[in-house]
Amino acid sequence: MAAIDMRNIVKKYGDGFPAVNDVSIDVQDGEFMILVGPSGCGKSTLLRMVVGLEDITSGDMMIGDRKVNDLAPRDRNLAMVFQNYALYPHLTVYENIAFPLRLAGAPESEIDQKVRDASKTLELDEHLDRKPGNLSGGQRQRVAMGRAIVRDADAFLFDEPLSNLDAKLRGQMRTEIARLQKRLGITTVYVTHDQTEAMTLGDRVAVLKRGVLQQLATPRELYENPGNLFVAGFIGSPPMNFVPAEVEGNTVKLPFGSVEIPAEKAERAKGRGLLIAGIRPEHFEDASVVTSDTTGKTFRTKVDVVEWLGNEAYAYIPFEAPPEVQAQLAQLERDLDGESLRTQLVVSLDGTSQIAAGDEAEIYVDASKMHLFDPSTGENLTVDESRAGRIPEREDPRAAQEAEQMADQGEEVHSADSEPRA
Repeated sequence: MAAIDMRNIVKKYGDGFPAVNDVSIDVQDGEFMILVGPSGCGKSTLLRMVVGLEDITSGDMMIGDRKVNDLAPRDRNLAMVFQNYALYPHLTVYENIAFPLRLAGAPESEIDQKVRDASKTLELDEHLDRKPGNLSGGQRQRVAMGRAIVRDADAFLFDEPLSNLDAKLRGQMRTEIARLQKRLGITTVYVTHDQTEAMTLGDRVAVLKRGVLQQLATPRELYENPGNLFVAGFIGSPPMNFVPAEVEGNTVKLPFGSVEIPAEKAERAKGRGLLIAGIRPEHFEDASVVTSDTTGKTFRTKVDVVEWLGNEAYAYIPFEAPPEVQAQLAQLERDLDGESLRTQLVVSLDGTSQIAAGDEAEIYVDASKMHLFDPSTGENLTVDESRAGRIPEREDPRAAQEAEQMADQGEEVHSADSEPRA
């Protein structure tokens, strides 16, 4: 096993545009690190630079105490599991798992022992004589993992290994991968666009956008203390609600009423004018089922739609937002691959709630969990820096280029976190 240290990694293609821009991530020995972000954020490119399938334009890639920038993939002693399994269709499960050992010239007795140990771990014993074409997607992925296990590699690298599986099987495989990684204690870097995988698997999570590292922290820290608007919108399902807000004293004025927030939070947001408040759906509730009300407030509103799921329900409440906030949310939707952030509250309700579509309902909100964001930069003004992990401050060159192009076309551009705002 070995630590992986990515130091100021940059990847530029032929046109000079950075697919990965000055990313530094330290993966500790035995850690399960997740690289997550929407399509095109550079996460797979970064993983391919770790294994040596992509050249590094600048920066240092360290595995253990070795700089590996110029080493071929076979000399890095890393095991990679691909999205499409990459199995040999003409070989049996046994021979697919044994392939890297045969390539290394291992003795037959060692090959047999390691293959059978791996197959037992992955529950593949009864499939060893079958070929990949006769297996299910989950079984094929376990074969690919078995081939990685037998190598005694310094680290495992996973490139969206579950994206080809159905939802139920993805859940099962997530559990298997987490259990296997803890049992082996091997350094693991795992790429995914699925924030559920990121939250359930990772010891720490690196959130990327347009080749730039946005925040590196534990799943809990990302969820409770997002460093900016992008991280807040990306982490969490349903996503965080974003509403216009203004701060006066310790009071935040929202579309559905005013709430008090802690003085230290209010102090950081004073004098900023129009802000964006972020409140997660689960920090609302049907006021009739709330047993204590120490930090929150209730407000009356008309509910548009209710989705009842048995143990919980989601209520949708439209609200009005000024153009600046709508433009910011529209840009954020594009950054999040079209995740809907329309001007409506998504409120999580207890399954026992009797609120129905069209009702005038009393809703409770826990104001202590509210975040306030600067609409021009995306910065979280209420973030607890001591718990938020690393929040890099770097300009996004792609956003600047897009803003310049939009300006040339005569469109109004609002700069936020170095991103264009339509």
